[in-house]
Amino acid sequence: MVFSSIRFLFFFLPLLFLCYYVAPKRYRNVVLLLFSFVFYYFSEKEYLLLLLVSCFLSYLFGMLLEKKKTKGLLFLGIFFHLGLLIYFKYMNFFLQNVTHLFGLSSVSFSIILPLGISFFTFQNISYLVDVYRGNISREKSFFGYCTYISFFPQLVAGPIVRYQDISHDLSFRRESIASISEGIQRFVFGLAKKVLIADALFLVYEPLFSSPSFFGLWICAILILFQIYYDFSGYSDMAIGLGKMFGFSFPENFDYPLVSASITEFWRKWHMTLSSFFRDYVYIPLGGNRVSKCRHIFNLFVVWLLTGLWHGASWNFILWGIYFFVFLTLEKYVLKRFLHEGIFSHFYTFVVVLISFVIFQYTDFETLFVVLKGMMGIGVNLWNSEFFSFCSNHMILFMIACFGISPFLKKMIQKLQKGRMGKVMEWASVLVVMILFLISVSSIISSSFHPFIYFRF
Repeated sequence: MVFSSIRFLFFFLPLLFLCYYVAPKRYRNVVLLLFSFVFYYFSEKEYLLLLLVSCFLSYLFGMLLEKKKTKGLLFLGIFFHLGLLIYFKYMNFFLQNVTHLFGLSSVSFSIILPLGISFFTFQNISYLVDVYRGNISREKSFFGYCTYISFFPQLVAGPIVRYQDISHDLSFRRESIASISEGIQRFVFGLAKKVLIADALFLVYEPLFSSPSFFGLWICAILILFQIYYDFSGYSDMAIGLGKMFGFSFPENFDYPLVSASITEFWRKWHMTLSSFFRDYVYIPLGGNRVSKCRHIFNLFVVWLLTGLWHGASWNFILWGIYFFVFLTLEKYVLKRFLHEGIFSHFYTFVVVLISFVIFQYTDFETLFVVLKGMMGIGVNLWNSEFFSFCSNHMILFMIACFGISPFLKKMIQKLQKGRMGKVMEWASVLVVMILFLISVSSIISSSFHPFIYFRF
């Protein structure tokens, strides 16, 4: 089940809303937990038991760590969660490469990746580490802890919500008409990002890739980047909006990263909950930047190798992580004095990010090298009929996507809301939300299914 489906929008969510707000407050976490299990069952019924076992053992280790803070217990808890992640996510990759190395390519493996395991594994680990450090007190209720891990908006594709982010909300949240209204608005904007922009971009770039030209491949690369951004940020908006509908405040995950002036700034604004996880639980424990230059470079390498691996068990993701390691290291020690707010810095950042997501997109290296060579003008014409067809038929969609990566519209609306137009803007926003929802639903009904990109991670 996905948020951008008729079953979720018109059956699951309204029924949950009804049951949640009819139930007495002391039973509302139970309602959320039961519906979250139903949500996961319809998405990944084979692994619901795995999710329950993961929650139980993490809760048990948290209880033991509060009584006796030993590294042995902490490592055992982390080892269990990482062991599950490594087995389900990387064992196929490892075995395929080993068998290929020894000439056993005919052997096949089919370990199915449980939905959301990369996200709930990191949430379990962050909980155990924070209990060990004394940053938080353990969750006293097992059902409360299960609600934290299993809460459906953030279960399968983030944001990576730490226990300390919502520990107060689990027990003392106060739902209000204002928070529900804000949540609905955020959800609908996220739905529109996914359905009206990301899914539409997916259909547009395929012909440009199938019949490549120099300009066509660059446009194709931009469309791929935009599709991933609108798909994932749209999902995060929907998750944050759903959280608000039920009184939870999830951390932000995107802050207009595609208009950054450096790769360092980009990673402060792209998938922010993942970046902060690696910073707090890997980079800083390794010594951060308060070490020698060689050790600092090593720390960066470890973090970005793991970041690449986290995104997928494929060599292109490893290359993707190392690619960012190289540029972040260059910015730290060479390019920093040249990068200031200005056209050059923004252009440099956008091009580096653009190429990175071409690497991200193509798991097959042969295809990847063909695309990269074509982007350098090798073996392709400057333009062709597919490029001109895109320019004549899809330029409006492209311009909307370009406009949406900037905070300009958001700042303009906020300025109008604070001025004399405040009341008008309130009613206008309601009308816009209704129109976007109707158009999005119409698009869902009339188009084919496109799952969220980050579901595969």
